[in-house]
Amino acid sequence: MSLLLQAYATPVRMAFTKRALCSLNFTYVQGSLRCYIRHLGPSQVIASRQPLYRSQRTFQTSTGSRHNDLVRPAPGTGIKVHFQDSNGNLVKTVEGNEGDNLLDIAHEHDIDLEGACEGSLACSTCHVILPPEYYDLLPEPVDEENDMLDMAFGLTDTSRLGCQVKLTPELDGMIAKLPSATRNMFVDGSKPTKH
Repeated sequence: MSLLLQAYATPVRMAFTKRALCSLNFTYVQGSLRCYIRHLGPSQVIASRQPLYRSQRTFQTSTGSRHNDLVRPAPGTGIKVHFQDSNGNLVKTVEGNEGDNLLDIAHEHDIDLEGACEGSLACSTCHVILPPEYYDLLPEPVDEENDMLDMAFGLTDTSRLGCQVKLTPELDGMIAKLPSATRNMFVDGSKPTKH
């Protein structure tokens, strides 16, 4: 296999043996890696200095999106949420911005709400219990959320997954009660951390 690097490491051109069926051209453009594939005939030379032509087959990558990057509102300007333990005792009162979800807010403020799947609707560890008056203000849960809630410990009529409860101004002052246990909890007692 031969590898030819041109100026500034872009583009990188790879050609395989004389019998190879394709040639790959990797180009780094404005933070994205692009690959162009060109099919070669058996008579083409390996070390050809002729430029590779762009084919119809391409792929592009982009930088990964960052999650759990909440911006805390200035004190007194956010939407208040009161987290309670299973006995109804206040754990912490926190503020969030419109559009933030309860799971991310809990992690931001070191509240013990697990969220093992990081909000991808693949577990029920961010299960919270809401008062009926706030539960009725939320949109209906989607089927995937209902499926995960079926596995939640201590399910009630007003249970929701914290990752799916997005804050709106109408939810200001909401109480989110944490259940006494969750399924999928780490057995070693470690607490969830942001990645």
